[in-house]
Amino acid sequence: MSPKKEKETIRYDNKEFNCSLAFTLRLIGDKYKSLILFHLKDGAIRSGELQKSITDISNRMFIYSLRALEKDALVKRTVFPVTPPRVDYELTEAGKTIIPIILQLNQWGQDFAKSNHLYAPCE
Repeated sequence: MSPKKEKETIRYDNKEFNCSLAFTLRLIGDKYKSLILFHLKDGAIRSGELQKSITDISNRMFIYSLRALEKDALVKRTVFPVTPPRVDYELTEAGKTIIPIILQLNQWGQDFAKSNHLYAPCE
């Protein structure tokens, strides 16, 4: 009888993930994180401009989502020493690798909406 292989897990941020999809969704799965990543796809954006591009996000949720993306090294924050303060956000190299998948999810949503006679633009 061969020895039983122990199930591999991903340990991250004091949590265990038994599935890489669950781990991925932990990183980008909530509504606002994915939208922030989507809106950063074309380059760095000032904080206020980024927040305005995402409808229905509270200031608290915006800051929470950005901090989580920064902590997970998907987004980089740059503070410029000017008055008034200027803060830009941009994707890290790791953050850029998720963009093709987010664009595919966006396309899937558009196709699904269209086939069901719905309207779902994301710009």
